Amino acid sequence: MKVIAINGSPRKNWNTAQLLQSAIKGAQSMGAETELISLYDLRYTGCISCFACKRKDVKELCRCYLKDELTPVLEKVLQSDVLLLGSPIYLGDVTGMMRSFLERLAFCTLSYDDYTMRIFDGCIHSAFFFTMNGKESIYEQVLRQNTDLLKRLGGSSEYYVAENTLQFNDYSRYRAAAFDEEGKKKYHEQQFPKDLAAAFEIGARLCRKMNG
Repeated sequence: MKVIAINGSPRKNWNTAQLLQSAIKGAQSMGAETELISLYDLRYTGCISCFACKRKDVKELCRCYLKDELTPVLEKVLQSDVLLLGSPIYLGDVTGMMRSFLERLAFCTLSYDDYTMRIFDGCIHSAFFFTMNGKESIYEQVLRQNTDLLKRLGGSSEYYVAENTLQFNDYSRYRAAAFDEEGKKKYHEQQFPKDLAAAFEIGARLCRKMNG
């Protein structure tokens, strides 16, 4: 069983990355082979509307034909059994790097003959981990829209939110007077271990689905 985790945060050891790492441990507890990929390590663009994936003469459907450093990642994703995505919410949506990744992944799985047709014939269960300073209720529509893109992969698709997360270790170094440092740290100490435990269970549960 192959599990691919995609970190859409520029920070490799902060909230989003930690949730993904915990989900990976959950997958590993079920015997899965795992790989964590950081999008900010790669040089690539979003979809460029070349429409190569929609040409009648292409040999493979569900393939992005744009060649850059994201190309092999997309190929790995489409050959995986479980996909774990993570992104902080920046200005009301996922990061730019994650959005570009989703454009490339989702567009090649979309049929221009019939929007309701599923052209990917595999089954990839997925989970999207979102981190944010605000409340889940504010961004619910955005979270669902991003998660629903993964339904084209044929498996179950869900999301988990870690809210009111810490932006920094030391708030005194930043112009951030709008935030209650003590309150945020107290919340983080109480809640984030629960978030990590939930991520672990999600990683394990999605792998159990594949085994079952």
